[in-house]
Amino acid sequence: MLLFYKAECDLVLMLAAGVAGEDQPLCRSGSKREGMATREISVNIPGDLDPVYSNRIQIAYKEDEFTFLFLHEIPGMNQARAKAIVSISPRHAKNLVEVLAKSVADYEQKFGQISTPAAAQAQESNVTIRGYS
Repeated sequence: MLLFYKAECDLVLMLAAGVAGEDQPLCRSGSKREGMATREISVNIPGDLDPVYSNRIQIAYKEDEFTFLFLHEIPGMNQARAKAIVSISPRHAKNLVEVLAKSVADYEQKFGQISTPAAAQAQESNVTIRGYS
């Protein structure tokens, strides 16, 4: 399932291939907005755009933006390679939290609970990243 959001009017557009009726705009509560016209957005993905794997994210923010630094940490080497830097508005960040929470809930309903061992979480929070601030 692909989730798209449009922060300007607080819409979440859920698209599921082959599922009738789920391509209507949804408001935050999940109910369909009355009288709202749907529209398609054509997404152009260049052929030379490589997929990126990230197993670590550094998040920074200031008054007008959130910046996500997506990293790939190389196991056993104490090194990470920056893969992408993405900056978004605070409003987009807030909507991203909602869409991500919904996606994780949907994933867990379909595939089961995602476990996060407490020891791994404590270790993950004690990492210092040098080279970008």
